[in-house]
Amino acid sequence: MAENREEILANFQGITNIEDVAEAILHLDECNWDLLAAINRVMPQDGNSHNSRSHNSATHDVEMIDEDISVITPKTHPPGDLKRRLEAVCGVPVCRQQIAGLGGSQATSSTSLATLGLQRNAVIRLKSANQQMADDEVAERLTTTYVLRVKHDEKEYILKYPGTKTVQEVKNDIYSFTDVPVRHQVWTGWPPVMGLDDTVLAMVGLDLPQHDLTVRRDLANVRKEYKRIIVDSSDSDNSSVEEIEDTGDNFPAEDDMFDLVQPERIMPLMSQNVEDEALGCIEFAHRFRARYGPNTPNFFEGTLQDAIKESCLKPAKERKLLGVYLHHEQSVLSNVFCAQLLGCDTVLQTLAANFLVYGWDLTHPHNTNILLNSIANALGPVASMTIRSIPVDRLPALLIIMRMRSNTEIYSVINGNVGVSELVGGLVEAIERFATQREEDARLERERDARQRVKREQDEAYQRSLEADRAKEEFKKQQELEIKQELERAESERLIEEARKEELRAGAEARVPQEPDEKESAEVSRIRVRLPPPHHDSLERRFYATDTLAALLDFLASKGYPQENYKVISSWPRRDLTLESHSSTLKALKLYPQETIMLEER
Repeated sequence: MAENREEILANFQGITNIEDVAEAILHLDECNWDLLAAINRVMPQDGNSHNSRSHNSATHDVEMIDEDISVITPKTHPPGDLKRRLEAVCGVPVCRQQIAGLGGSQATSSTSLATLGLQRNAVIRLKSANQQMADDEVAERLTTTYVLRVKHDEKEYILKYPGTKTVQEVKNDIYSFTDVPVRHQVWTGWPPVMGLDDTVLAMVGLDLPQHDLTVRRDLANVRKEYKRIIVDSSDSDNSSVEEIEDTGDNFPAEDDMFDLVQPERIMPLMSQNVEDEALGCIEFAHRFRARYGPNTPNFFEGTLQDAIKESCLKPAKERKLLGVYLHHEQSVLSNVFCAQLLGCDTVLQTLAANFLVYGWDLTHPHNTNILLNSIANALGPVASMTIRSIPVDRLPALLIIMRMRSNTEIYSVINGNVGVSELVGGLVEAIERFATQREEDARLERERDARQRVKREQDEAYQRSLEADRAKEEFKKQQELEIKQELERAESERLIEEARKEELRAGAEARVPQEPDEKESAEVSRIRVRLPPPHHDSLERRFYATDTLAALLDFLASKGYPQENYKVISSWPRRDLTLESHSSTLKALKLYPQETIMLEER
């Protein structure tokens, strides 16, 4: 086909305002992709609809497909009047009417038809409910909140909807969560209701308090549509359906096929279920820069606690303000605030010079809870409630956090509905207040440091004094120990020496010959020994004249005067007997019959 079908699809959606791609493709397929025929089919001209010429622009022609009945209702009337006219024409009571094609949850009983955006000659579908319900039961169901637990692959979504929400609107919302287009969604768990997509949840028959559903991607339909687009958009004469069919094993991956049949979607700034706060911040910073370009703030990559330590908990002269940027994808202010305000050179320079900027995405409740817990742990429950109380339509917001009087707290909140001048003014005001407080904190820190320095010097002097006293005491103890050890050593040597002397004395005493009796007739020599000073007495003993000098010396040694310490001096002629031969007899030494000798210390 010469004309690209994607262009035809885009033109058709732009003219007819049909947002559902699957519905648009259905109309184009039935008209063989004839753009004009498809437009006339969806938007009939005045000449193609009966009764249209007989009515002016103040009425809508509403055609009921199932019974081929036309009901004309002024567009200023509400759907409640339409239901009463349908009851009169079709015989279906108002309480049992289920109408599709009036705008879903917007079509309340009191809403004017003109506000629903219906096309001229709009087509609606009417069916009768299986059982009649009272008005109060219908009202109760419409005001009930239905909880849907939708499983997709390994993920699970808990969604809450009012009873006026249609199934088609639920499927469109699931498309925003799962990236599975409505035409590719295969559901399990919906009750078997005719015209399900156009039926409100109150009339579907869902389980309360929670209804479980499962959705998956219809891969077979994706492949079929992919092959049809490839064949029809090819301009080659050699291309054919058979050639495409033969290469059925070489289809692109699921994600590649999906990219071919859906427009490019903007990647959110943060994944839905962030588990690690630091990784979530890194992801936010990278995706923010990828979406809004390099002219953006330099977001801190780490946890909120780390950001507070890096900005607010340093010494006063090194502190910075902490700016916490809170993003929300569903706020209409987000793109303008990010692109125009955060991208302004003045704002960027102010933030870079005075702030540490931390970013987080509050779009998904799970991520919101992570931030609220971090805020509560770091700044307390009041700060957490401050963030919780910011409505979505006031987001994005920039929280300014500073250290004030030993407390880290939120100073101000700049909401997203401000201009550049208001944003810069709020930042400058915070900077001036922070500068004053920082100077005061720096002065207090200097005074505190001076007091601590004096105290530290006093403590060091006292410690040195203690160490000197301890050293003196240790030296004294060491000296006393050495003296004690020396005394013990001397005493030990003395005892050893005495033991040796006693041993020598005992040996000498054992060698001393027996003293002769006074009546002994043999030659006896009487020896008188004068003791050395300070002794004034003397020793006297008898020996046989034939006893040797050794016997005399042994006798003196046995009395405690060994020859190694004492000289034995004869009186006349004076001589040192210890130098004589010890084997000489006393008689030979002229110590017979008597002699007086003296002891002198050596």
